[in-house]
Amino acid sequence: MNKIGYWDSTYEDSLNLIAKLPEIATYIYAKLYRDGKRIQSNPALDLGGNFAHMMGIPKPYDDVARMHFILHSDHESGNVSAHTGHLVGSSLADVYLSVSSMINGLAGPLHGLANQEVLRWLHELMDRMDHKVPTEDEMRQYVWDTLNAGMVIPGYGHAVLRKTDPRFLLQRDFALKHMADDPIFKYVDLLYRVAPAILMEHGKAKNPWPNVDAHSGALQWYYGVREYDFYTVLFGIGRAIGVCANLIWDRALMYPLERPKSITTAMLEEIVEKAKKKEPKQEADS
Repeated sequence: MNKIGYWDSTYEDSLNLIAKLPEIATYIYAKLYRDGKRIQSNPALDLGGNFAHMMGIPKPYDDVARMHFILHSDHESGNVSAHTGHLVGSSLADVYLSVSSMINGLAGPLHGLANQEVLRWLHELMDRMDHKVPTEDEMRQYVWDTLNAGMVIPGYGHAVLRKTDPRFLLQRDFALKHMADDPIFKYVDLLYRVAPAILMEHGKAKNPWPNVDAHSGALQWYYGVREYDFYTVLFGIGRAIGVCANLIWDRALMYPLERPKSITTAMLEEIVEKAKKKEPKQEADS
């Protein structure tokens, strides 16, 4: 097969996989949480609508599903799951193997569990407040207590972004329209109003603004998807869409095998020696 045509079978595999993802995910949900009782697929619906239908959740959860899958599809390919899918795919492994590796990366607690940690933190605060909405001063105190205990504020900060994650803002706009009186959303909203200033004052966060995970779990919880372990499955559907799209482009553009650069011990020693030679000059300049 001429490599010019590699993209074609990748495109076909991607369409087949993406089409099956909602049914695979809802089967997992039924198997784990509904004694195996499944709702059959409705092929007349789009991907998000069919997912909501098989979950048995009425409108506007279909819009939540569409938004969730698109917002989690990819992010500059620098995160663990997207990068792993691209890396494995660069070997010309098929889409199924590439997405399987992507899921393995997503399963790591530092990557795919972030929205769970946000919800857990919010629920701990809600229990402390006897489920009353805190004042701004009470929320500030809880944020400071968390930071002073050597912990982070989950959902805040990002390795790449240096402003409020636009994916957070899209979810916030949806929540303001459909669930403005929901207690958890009120906590999310209050945290958004007080946390960035505290994190800037604290000084250790490179980015004090919320990311996508600061909101996504609250939306799922509101619409009845309250099983934390399933959130990574939801994440996986969206991320697979992004990885598949990029693998098609990789094949079409005939990108080479990805090979990380290596650094030898001698190279490291040379870097250290150069740094040592610069130190006296830096001290003199200061």
